[in-house]
Amino acid sequence: MINSNVFDYINVLDKAADASWTRNEVLSNNIANVNTPGYKRQDLNFEAELERALGHSKYKTMDQKVGDLKDKHLKARVVNDYSNFSYRTDGNNVDIDTENVTLAANQLKYQGLMEGLNAEFKNLQMVTKSS
Repeated sequence: MINSNVFDYINVLDKAADASWTRNEVLSNNIANVNTPGYKRQDLNFEAELERALGHSKYKTMDQKVGDLKDKHLKARVVNDYSNFSYRTDGNNVDIDTENVTLAANQLKYQGLMEGLNAEFKNLQMVTKSS
């Protein structure tokens, strides 16, 4: 078998798209619980996990860093926002306007990730046709 890193970026884009999809679900759950007393909003921290994994060595190229990620398990983690900040007396800390803006931004991110994945597969297809 040929040792190739051709799928390294595709794998990272795939994990990022999965995390973005999961974040949509988490944010939608926050919106659904906007009137639930005591509910604490949740979010996903995949970007921080990816940044930590990629930033571990400043002396490597991005290709090397992405190649190293195949051995790591990048996991998006759902985190609860237990901050005491709340506009409401019922203890719920979900702000519907903030959640809607965050959800819209995340949907745009997901669309961009899917376009990136499609572009990578088109590049692979083009390379295999010319070989």
